[in-house]
Amino acid sequence: MPTASQLASLYRIGYQLTFTMLQPVHLICVDMRTRNVYVLAGSDEELEFQILPNGALSDEPD
Repeated sequence: MPTASQLASLYRIGYQLTFTMLQPVHLICVDMRTRNVYVLAGSDEELEFQILPNGALSDEPD
């Protein structure tokens, strides 16, 4: 289950991707090992984000 901080960050990222940048979001899931929220977006699925449990963004793979 995502934390409140992760949900706030996810809302912000989703808004920026879909409304500002006009990019589709393909996948949102929670990695149960790390508890990070994973976002895959972009017309060619080239944008990847991880939202850490504290709400911070990480674009680096584990």
